Amino acid sequence: MSAGRLVVVVAARAVWQTAAGAVGKTARAPAVHSDVDEIDVVVIGAGQAGLSSAYYLRRFGYEPLVLDAADGPGGAWRHRSPTLTMDKVHGIFDLPGIRRDLNDDRSGGRDLDGERSGGRDSDGGRSGGRDSDDGRSGGRDSDGGRSGGRPAAEVVPAYYGDYERRLGLRVVRPVKVAAVARAGERLVVTADTGQWAARAVVNATGTWTRPYWPYYPGARDFRGRQSHYATYRGPAEFAGRRVVVVGGGHSAAHVLSELAGVAASTLWVTRSLPAFSDADFGEQARRAAVARVEERVRAGLVPQSVVSVTGLGHTPVVREALAKGAMERLPMFERITEYGVRWADGSSHEADTIVWATGFRSALDHLAPLRLREPGGGIKVDGTQAVREPGLQLVGYGPSASTIGANRAGRTAAENVRRFMTGGSPASTAA
Repeated sequence: MSAGRLVVVVAARAVWQTAAGAVGKTARAPAVHSDVDEIDVVVIGAGQAGLSSAYYLRRFGYEPLVLDAADGPGGAWRHRSPTLTMDKVHGIFDLPGIRRDLNDDRSGGRDLDGERSGGRDSDGGRSGGRDSDDGRSGGRDSDGGRSGGRPAAEVVPAYYGDYERRLGLRVVRPVKVAAVARAGERLVVTADTGQWAARAVVNATGTWTRPYWPYYPGARDFRGRQSHYATYRGPAEFAGRRVVVVGGGHSAAHVLSELAGVAASTLWVTRSLPAFSDADFGEQARRAAVARVEERVRAGLVPQSVVSVTGLGHTPVVREALAKGAMERLPMFERITEYGVRWADGSSHEADTIVWATGFRSALDHLAPLRLREPGGGIKVDGTQAVREPGLQLVGYGPSASTIGANRAGRTAAENVRRFMTGGSPASTAA
């Protein structure tokens, strides 16, 4: 169906659960304009999962409108520290249809037949039907080309931007989506720049905009500085400081690997004992990790991170941090004091900086009008299908929140949209 105009009438006092799903907390629904853009599919977010979804939707004959909140392409990668170079990242997965060219300083792409992509459509050009989740062009743990020493925050956005242009995707930015609400047979997407009434919505808003910052007693009394990994921009600002790094994932390892020898001291603390893994994280292991995380979202529980399932692999930043002796872990402290941290046994450590490398949570507040939250705190999802809302797909949520599941989730979401439009049953990401 081509884009058009649709008159939508809704109750002015409609209410919904808050993002936290708290009982009794309701909010007034956003006003729905009488004149709304009509469209088949809206994709919210233009990171890996969103672009992958748009690619497959195009192959199935749809022309999705992609709304992205950022000022430019790249998804979360555009916000990463400039010190996170391509030879340090632990997994860059090619987008479907066009591979990232490791030997091209322009960070453009090649289609999967090896030619420079010429902007042909993904469903009729040289890239054919061979996708980057089939094992031929999956995650590459380090960059062996000329871009190896360049910041991922430059290389990946350039690749994503090239991808958008060459495939001719309709990406509109910056557009901040405030709400998605059901209005009859349509889902009305309300943003700061307008409204769209879609037959289906693919949500791919990821997690980067919602850094998780756990509370510990005494945090307000701390006289030093506290920051989250989301704002980390390299070791220079920590020179000569006594730093506590909190978190058991690759983000913490990245910080520790760079602060060692620059900060006056570093101390690494985690809630649970880190599980280092020497296993080869190949395609079969990736699928198994995604499946384990998916179990929780099928049950409507809050998703776990993939690293909590896979363990901490010996990636470049982990190896560097280990070589510098920066990964001598202590258990989590009980409280924060004015001048440091203290454990339950009375022991303490003086510090003037705490870096919280404690991960992120799904950015889904705009979906609150749909009342998707389960008693367990999560959203029940079957593959990518939101169980409570047949017109909504969630990619970049749960198992597809990491690079290893995003491409496959994009394909599943597109298949589900096609089945929804034609009255079929949803697909599974395991397919």
